[in-house]
Amino acid sequence: MTAEPGARLRIDKWLWHARFFKSRTLAVKCIGSGHVRVNRTVVRKPNYAVQPGDVLTFSLGPHIRVIEIAALGERRGPASEAQTLYADLDPPRPRDPSTPRLPTAGARERGSGRPTKRDRRALDRLTEGEGLD
Repeated sequence: MTAEPGARLRIDKWLWHARFFKSRTLAVKCIGSGHVRVNRTVVRKPNYAVQPGDVLTFSLGPHIRVIEIAALGERRGPASEAQTLYADLDPPRPRDPSTPRLPTAGARERGSGRPTKRDRRALDRLTEGEGLD
């Protein structure tokens, strides 16, 4: 980890080193679409240089992550090493167990086999919003 004063690293590389994205390409797409903020400023360039102490805000799936950069990585290491690169300022809220989960469209029970033609048509109607017979 780089701990030199004044050391900087590209934001796309840092997000990849910290294992928020599986590839730098995905990090670049997220940055380019304007979903990443550094110290409350929207960043659209993947070559924006970050340093320890900067606060990043970005959406990752359904969650909005608020991260403070603690250190700059020199490589994309294991997850345990990546977690030392940042401090999570907004830990994810635990899910309320009393709220039911909504089933995903087209979810099937395990072991029920391949859907029949009738089942596929019913799934198509369900996903298109027509409802079932």
